[in-house]
Amino acid sequence: MKENKLNELKKEYDKLQIKYGAKELDSIYNGGCIDNPDICFVFMNPTGRNIASSKEWKGIKSPWIGTKNIWKLFYQLGFLDSDIYNKIQSIKGSSWTEEFAKEVYDDVKKHKFFITNLGKCTQIDARTIPDKVYLEYLDLLYKEIEIINPKVIVLFGNQVSSLVLDRKISVSLCRKEEFIKNINGKDYSFYSVYYPVGNGIFNMDKSVEDINFIKEIIR
Repeated sequence: MKENKLNELKKEYDKLQIKYGAKELDSIYNGGCIDNPDICFVFMNPTGRNIASSKEWKGIKSPWIGTKNIWKLFYQLGFLDSDIYNKIQSIKGSSWTEEFAKEVYDDVKKHKFFITNLGKCTQIDARTIPDKVYLEYLDLLYKEIEIINPKVIVLFGNQVSSLVLDRKISVSLCRKEEFIKNINGKDYSFYSVYYPVGNGIFNMDKSVEDINFIKEIIR
């Protein structure tokens, strides 16, 4: 039932990909535990580095397929089995198969977390996406959250945090601070965390520290 509801949202994401994304690439959706995950991680938007964005890719179209750095974060958090992590680090991104991508996300599901992006519009590169584009995805993200019903939502970076929480957020000033937002009659718990990849790679230790703090609260 939840999977069907999430699949319905994909039609809307694909319309927005045509409007805002690279025409030669597909939307990247989400992946992981969809049944009350401990944490829902919300990133910015996918790029062509995710090999699942290729129109030839017939497997799952989930975030960070064919990349390395973000999986370091999840491994340091204890959210990834060592054999999966070691394989991710040992092979080229282009060597990910559709079967291996499923294996990785089966492991994500086992560790009870969910990965998504605010914007699903895949770009060729890591160009800046204006707020007005992300805002078109906001209600769809809220629907995702309603469907999966996570215990906690972690927002990465100032831009995503500010848009989702509808207030000016500076991660450096609100580390480990809980924000409550009501979505369709239910209160959800949000935290804003440093973006841990790309230019934010040097903040990964802070991201790990803050998410470990959040994990303790969940327990």
